[in-house]
Amino acid sequence: MRLSSGPEPATADGNSHLVETPGEWSPQALRALPLDEVTVLASRIRSLLVEHVCAAGGHLGPNLGVVELTLALHRGFESPRDVLVFDTGHQTYVHKMITGRADLFGQLRRSGGISGYPSRSESVHDWVENSHASTALSYADGLAKAFAAQGQEQRWVVPVIGDGAMAGGLAFEALNNLAGAGYSKVVVVLNDNGRSYAPTTGALAVHLAGLQHPSHRGSEAGRSNLFTDLGFVYIGPVDGHDLVALEQAFEEARAVQGPVLVHTLTRKGRGYRPAEADDIDCFHAVGIIDPATGAPSSSVSEPTWTDVFGDELARIGAQRPDVVAVCAAMLQPTGLKRFADRFPRRVFDVGIAEQHAVCSAAGLAMGGLHPVVAIYATFLNRAFDQLLLDVALHRLPVTLVLDRAGITGPDGPSHHGLWDHTLLSLVPGLRLAEPRDAVTLRELLQEALSDQDGPTALRFPKGTTNEDLPATHRVGHVDLLGPIGHDVLLVGLGAMAGPCVAARDQLTTQGFSVTVAAPRWALPVPEELVRLAAGHRLVVTVEDSARAGGVGDALAQACADAAVPARVRNLGVPRLFMAHGSRPELLAATGLDACGIASGVRLAWDSHQL
Repeated sequence: MRLSSGPEPATADGNSHLVETPGEWSPQALRALPLDEVTVLASRIRSLLVEHVCAAGGHLGPNLGVVELTLALHRGFESPRDVLVFDTGHQTYVHKMITGRADLFGQLRRSGGISGYPSRSESVHDWVENSHASTALSYADGLAKAFAAQGQEQRWVVPVIGDGAMAGGLAFEALNNLAGAGYSKVVVVLNDNGRSYAPTTGALAVHLAGLQHPSHRGSEAGRSNLFTDLGFVYIGPVDGHDLVALEQAFEEARAVQGPVLVHTLTRKGRGYRPAEADDIDCFHAVGIIDPATGAPSSSVSEPTWTDVFGDELARIGAQRPDVVAVCAAMLQPTGLKRFADRFPRRVFDVGIAEQHAVCSAAGLAMGGLHPVVAIYATFLNRAFDQLLLDVALHRLPVTLVLDRAGITGPDGPSHHGLWDHTLLSLVPGLRLAEPRDAVTLRELLQEALSDQDGPTALRFPKGTTNEDLPATHRVGHVDLLGPIGHDVLLVGLGAMAGPCVAARDQLTTQGFSVTVAAPRWALPVPEELVRLAAGHRLVVTVEDSARAGGVGDALAQACADAAVPARVRNLGVPRLFMAHGSRPELLAATGLDACGIASGVRLAWDSHQL
């Protein structure tokens, strides 16, 4: 296939067979190629990236931007003896191709296929399965210490980190330790493309931009900067798409006795015109798209959960000048773009720094505002301490909006939002809302922002909203969806309400009398839900989250505390790291679709001999 922009694919003699035979690609074969053949290979890799990622979805822009950099790394260092650690992990498609997995990209991010992130089960070249940012330098610090302690002084450790991730607090903690230890076999590669998801913000971004001035170029310039002041030998900035310059920089780095930082400048989306023309995110992550135009392969008319949240927050913002928004480098993906367009002075993008986002929100609330912190549910894990002791302990009105909650699909273990129920259930005074459709999302966001007595949280999944499910009855904070039964109380949390209704219909034909309850506010457990539990022979909770320590466990405890002899069975995700696959596939495999829920109810009924 031909790219829609970029250099024409070159032809080469001698090694053209290798370039056109991805199944034979390896680090050893790459190191044996003449440099002009590597340029041909880079063009071929870009073609494969566009072909496969457009067909499967995934991280296109970041990988197009690191083609030459990845090739130079594998030529300058000998993986897996030398350790390459790619921060965030979404920029490793080229690394995977070069380490023997190019033929597997036809199953990229599909169930049973190749992962979109590093995977230790796939290859010895994947040391770290990280896809949360700012971790690579800490891994590198530990690996360098381990090698030194075992007398393996000849092994290089090479963490690759973006300018956006470099701004994270964990990265600064690691820089402090790496420089202080004076390692002679650590080369930090700063992949600076001026962006994380979107353009980077803050003082570090300004500092890095200043290093691109001619007076700072080259290690011989002798100018101090943040990294030299910490104790690193600084090399750069280097054109990250110039193979000759990259190889020279890594050769120079290997000659240094002490920690080195190589500052490379790359362009996200390089060589693919639609990505290069995209000012928002350079096609950071795409669904299935037309490779010629970059347009989605099918139009989606239904609004997403993120769209509904963003529209409603902007509407509320026009009425409530005290409402402000905070995000961690993901303004558009979390739905804040419309709010930011209307109220630019009321949005704070803190970069990839979830801990700081939540603690800063505590300060905003102390100052008299009501902040909305919009992050993906999987990233809440990083800010739990701040939520617990900086927000909740002070009973501050901070609203968390957790996008991509539950089983998210093809991004795999680190991106499923499976732990938020468990974490949030531990926070005293926090109220958790569970919208089941677009209507309740709007209503519950308004209610959350009206609560000034402590923290609130809303969670919703990835994708388009469910069909509206109007309540037939409302009892306090609990909506009932349909007739009231007496055998089984099915408690559907958030987006699980729809599958519970479908399961109810199946169970009704089998002679069960079933009530479906959809708690609007799931934590603390509503007293009305405990009373409903007392009126049924079996209670089954269904949550798109880890069942250990989740809302189901909280309901069982609440029933025990109220001396209600309810039999509670919890359906949710077992205590495991769930692999990648489509959301419907994974829900079915976990027993969280309608058939699985109905089967779970029958099994619980039989086990209790009811």
